[in-house]
Amino acid sequence: MSEMKRPICLSGEGVTKVFGLGEKKTVAVDHVDFKFYEGEIISIVGESGSGKTTLAKMLLGLLSVTDGQIYYQEKLRDIRNRKKKKEYWKNIQAIFQDPFSSFNVFTKIDTVLLDCINMRGGRHLPKEKKIEMITEACSFVNLKFAELTNKYPFELSGGQMQRLMIARIFLLKPKILLADEPTSMIDACSRATILDMLMNLRNEIGMTILFITHDIGIAYYISDSVYIMEHGKFVESGTADEVILHSKADYTKRLISDVPKIYEEWDLTTV
Repeated sequence: MSEMKRPICLSGEGVTKVFGLGEKKTVAVDHVDFKFYEGEIISIVGESGSGKTTLAKMLLGLLSVTDGQIYYQEKLRDIRNRKKKKEYWKNIQAIFQDPFSSFNVFTKIDTVLLDCINMRGGRHLPKEKKIEMITEACSFVNLKFAELTNKYPFELSGGQMQRLMIARIFLLKPKILLADEPTSMIDACSRATILDMLMNLRNEIGMTILFITHDIGIAYYISDSVYIMEHGKFVESGTADEVILHSKADYTKRLISDVPKIYEEWDLTTV
């Protein structure tokens, strides 16, 4: 399906976030415009402090917008009260950088996964059906529910926690998944596995995935569209090929040159 015919799921006009007042104010996100399409994989790439995580929190509704508008399914987003926020969160979910801070350590894994089914309207399903759905979700991420039942999140490894977060998404089936550096804490082999799982999830339920990352290599590997962020602004955007193979902005070119290449001698003088 071409981009023009694909519906827009999330967009923004002049979206801005300012922290503080007067001389102490910081403009973290500075009048950015964007359009994210259904079923698309988008990466927002930038160094630490570029504003990408602040933007992600605004998209999730965890931070208020200082100026500008965010639209969901081409209508002005309305998350004015808790009920409307909960409805919005049924359709937009997140995977964060630190899996250990994403779970309540005193809540058993069974409860974490059952809550996902209840949130999607499955509260009154028979217990056997719920267990079947949880087992399928765990199997999708190469976990065995029988080995997780009655355990607490802190009893799992970092890699298992990352997989459990994706199992949650499999059960919740949101329209949009926001993944903020979801593979930064795990080894290269597990990283590729997690990315493949997210790609499979996109293919399975037609989800839009928005990656927040500093890794331009991963962005090129996984993305349909790429937005490059510097000092709170988008300095370049377009298809992955346009932005990374034919980049125009100096900042993008520097990010690309900073990626070490195995077949070239590494220049460490700039480090």
